[in-house]
Amino acid sequence: MILDNVMVCDIDGMRVASVRIEAGRVVAVDTELEGDDHRDASGKILLPALVDANVRLRDGRLTGRNLEELAQSALAGGVTTVVMMPDSEPAVDDAISLEFVQNQQAGCEGAAIETAIAATIGDERFSDIAILLKRGAAAPYMSTSISNHLAVRIAEYVKMFGGTLFCRAFDRNLSANGVMTEGRVATRLGLVGIPPLGETVHVARMIEIAREFDISIVFKSIASPRSIEMIAAAKEEGVNVRCEVALHHLLKSDEACDGFNTVAKIDPPLPTEEHRRQLEAALKEGRIDMLTLLHRPSSPVNKEVAFAQAAYGCESLEDALPLLYTKLVSSRRIGWHTLVRLCVANPASSIGLERGRIEVGASELVLFDPETVSKVRNPNSLYDGETLYGRVIEVFR
Repeated sequence: MILDNVMVCDIDGMRVASVRIEAGRVVAVDTELEGDDHRDASGKILLPALVDANVRLRDGRLTGRNLEELAQSALAGGVTTVVMMPDSEPAVDDAISLEFVQNQQAGCEGAAIETAIAATIGDERFSDIAILLKRGAAAPYMSTSISNHLAVRIAEYVKMFGGTLFCRAFDRNLSANGVMTEGRVATRLGLVGIPPLGETVHVARMIEIAREFDISIVFKSIASPRSIEMIAAAKEEGVNVRCEVALHHLLKSDEACDGFNTVAKIDPPLPTEEHRRQLEAALKEGRIDMLTLLHRPSSPVNKEVAFAQAAYGCESLEDALPLLYTKLVSSRRIGWHTLVRLCVANPASSIGLERGRIEVGASELVLFDPETVSKVRNPNSLYDGETLYGRVIEVFR
């Protein structure tokens, strides 16, 4: 098949071209191509399929059905590779649970599901990091609730075996019984707040560990502007750290929790409006390295309860590309090539994949129509009822 007059978009920019695709792979790119099976793709955009390196299963339950649901939701949104976080029930912290995910993935009709593995079992002892990485785990994942001793030992393992450490920075003691960001809205609602300081103090700690052991760390779903400042400064000093931010934290503030809206109860919690603006500024200044939809679906029984008891998380993966296009590209916050860097190239590189260019040999592509208009119809989405532009027409893989 030859796509004629298609707008090709990758990390190098945009250009109109003809692209021949056979068996899901690019075999030729030129201004004009000869052949029989031509399709006029004027006005359509061909871009690398998205990669989201921070997703979770419904209700945190590791089951075959939930893995299938995740794979299908991702593909519908133009995402062909996801990285599942390992803090499920049961956790992905041993060879048996990892093998289960890999075996289930083989039968899934949808996106490829990679999985991070828990670097510790609970907060007290190591998992078999070396064995699990050799068996195909995408990356070790740790929360900073563990002791300094365990954190340093994990860094030693990462240095020994290479790759990237995924790190969720938060302070369990400071979070305590908190359910949303500390501030005016939490006070008005009478809810216990979580101070952003719980993230920043642990980002500082892990930056120094990355510096000491010369390892690569991706800080997952950063929500504090101060954390981004520290990570950016460390990068300028040559420390191999990167910053991932959820789209929701760029677009929504803690005011979305008004009315005790449990859909807006996510982890990390939505920032204050002041911090949201600062996060958006960091995006425009190029200080954010990758984006995530932070997909974490919950069943109604876990959401339609009092705010304090409600599960964390919201759904967004099946609307991924239209959502990113509408909120970031169409609104001129960023350009297409930046979107590809943030949502394809950088998250892919964090798990050892090379994506982001449309050239001969490339696969994992999405054909996108930016003119289609639709409304989000998902009560478990922060964007329910909002108008989105664009539609995934076809995925080539």
